Amino acid sequence: MDRTKPIGVFDSGIGGLSVLKQFIRFLPFERYIYLGDTARVPYGNKSYQIVEQYARQSTEFLLEKGVKLIVVACNTVSSIALETIEKIADVPVIGMIEPAVNAALRETNNKRIGIIGTRATISTNAYLNTIKSKIGNDDFQVFSKACPLFVPLVEEGLLRHSATELIAKEYLEEFIENNIDTLILGCTHYPLLNELIRNILKDVELIDSGENAAVLAIRLLAEQKALTEIQNEFVRKPFIDFYVTDVPSTFFELAQRFLGFPVDKPNKISLEKF
Repeated sequence: MDRTKPIGVFDSGIGGLSVLKQFIRFLPFERYIYLGDTARVPYGNKSYQIVEQYARQSTEFLLEKGVKLIVVACNTVSSIALETIEKIADVPVIGMIEPAVNAALRETNNKRIGIIGTRATISTNAYLNTIKSKIGNDDFQVFSKACPLFVPLVEEGLLRHSATELIAKEYLEEFIENNIDTLILGCTHYPLLNELIRNILKDVELIDSGENAAVLAIRLLAEQKALTEIQNEFVRKPFIDFYVTDVPSTFFELAQRFLGFPVDKPNKISLEKF
């Protein structure tokens, strides 16, 4: 495989930038293509058939761009359409669920795991079912909670607002009562609330899907001898091409909030032809 090919990352919107941030952290010298289907976000209220259609279109776009790895930086798509993507992709595919579940099973000591996510992700039971498939009849206990207000609070930049703290305490109280020691952040927006969540769940290990997906990517690319050989320590800004299906007025503000640095103007495209 050509080591110079980019890594493709796609999401229904801009939440997947938190995943991209982790990839840049672990693989800073790779080239990236980020695709955000911002014209059709959110996917969570769409039918499974439509989510699969949108996922196929994003995948075909990235394949046309010649990527060497596809990262499905969206929990809804990972829950519903990962198998569809794997069937049409001729490159490795990494979703959000399995890397997070594997990390949670490694980290837990008391076998009591919590999961938070959007209503759509929690309703699919994708995390719960993946855990069950790996533990067999072992005596793990899993507690799931939809936290629908977290996404708009993050996008409004209210990361340390008193209202966000009150809502977080309400959402997370049952995890304290259930004595979990590990919590999966089942939405790509949620890592931006790490500090707040840690203050509430003081001794609980937080599992970031993006971080664990990046670690898995290193292994997969190394196995295929596809890691870039360019190691330029003087690179100050990552190599990223941004593509979106719409440019929302808050794009640049949100992108900088998620990535921690300003981004170039994205390329606006249509996925309808795929």
